[in-house]
Amino acid sequence: MSPYWVFAALTAALSAGYGVLFTVVGDFREAYGISATAIGIVIGAGFLAGFIAQVFIAPIADRGRARQLIVIGAAADIAGLLMMGFGDNLTLILAGRIVSGLGIGAAAPAIRRIVILADPDNLGQNLGRLLSANVFGFALGPAISAVLVGPFGLAAPFVVVAAVAALLLPLTFFVSVSETEDISRQRLALDLLRSRVVAGAVVLGATAFLMIGTFDALWDVVHEDLDTPTWMANLGITLFAIPLVILGPTSGRLAQRIGPFKIGALGLLAGAIFMFSYGRLPTGTWIFGVAMFHAVSDGLTLVAPGVAVAMSVPKERQAGAQGVMGAAQALVAGIAAIVVGALYEASGRAAAYAAGAAAMVLLIAVAMALAAQFWRTGRHRTADTTSISAELESGAPMSPTTTVP
Repeated sequence: MSPYWVFAALTAALSAGYGVLFTVVGDFREAYGISATAIGIVIGAGFLAGFIAQVFIAPIADRGRARQLIVIGAAADIAGLLMMGFGDNLTLILAGRIVSGLGIGAAAPAIRRIVILADPDNLGQNLGRLLSANVFGFALGPAISAVLVGPFGLAAPFVVVAAVAALLLPLTFFVSVSETEDISRQRLALDLLRSRVVAGAVVLGATAFLMIGTFDALWDVVHEDLDTPTWMANLGITLFAIPLVILGPTSGRLAQRIGPFKIGALGLLAGAIFMFSYGRLPTGTWIFGVAMFHAVSDGLTLVAPGVAVAMSVPKERQAGAQGVMGAAQALVAGIAAIVVGALYEASGRAAAYAAGAAAMVLLIAVAMALAAQFWRTGRHRTADTTSISAELESGAPMSPTTTVP
């Protein structure tokens, strides 16, 4: 059985749960009297839990336990979804969100590890498939809520998503999994950041989520303040997801063939220009139109940071490395959302988007400087697992040219 489609389907199910939560928080507020501030805490707590899981739990997958971690993580997510669905007070809903965040944060890097090692020659395309599945699942969540909440209640969409994940989980036992064990004896994967290439890839990934955090935090409030028709603002989110779903595998192939840092930096620079323009465009309709071009650009480039990380570490450290990037992304997205939200309230739309764009450009420059020897020399076409493994084992500072495709 192909690991790509099994784990892509499971990834979609895991992300659909957050898509459901994203669209029912307003119902929680009305049904259970939960304040807007508490709702924000619920959303943020999941990201914080994911950050913790990706730093402290994800490396376990590199010790020959990738499949076990996926099963445990998915089971935790299922439990968390049911807690949120049937919870009727803040304590239960918050606890469910934390349990779900821990589960997804543990399972997602293990899934990426398995997919990367299953076919290293096509890791870009396969990581792109996972991105497509992740975005598709998130976009499907609101549709599930729209169909089920009215006739069946708030618990229904959570139960359905949990049931789908539970049905998919046994399929993972029929997939051949490479359980190459990490012998570095590192409890965490933070030592990988001693490699300038890995550090550059992580910074590039964080830049992508700085953009996402800024975009998500401002989209609704900007369109509301500009009196954009509600249907247009809502449709924009759905249409933005379509190129990411369709173009994910193509994005991965481009990154692997041309170079993930070049593709990633080009796409994120374009993203910074789009972000800056959102602060200057006169109407919500103009923002809607420009965002569609932004979506295509992201669809062709957004998987590149994940490919860069995969190419920068040996196979026995893949889950830990992907976890480090995921943790950095969650942290940066959360900080970006808070900062640009405050800037928008204090100084307006132009200042908020300009700050987000400027921060993106700065981080892109840092990432490209750290990994300069990698992308300048086309090292994505070569393999060197021995040197990076030796340097990690010895604890010596790592070379900026040490790479693994």
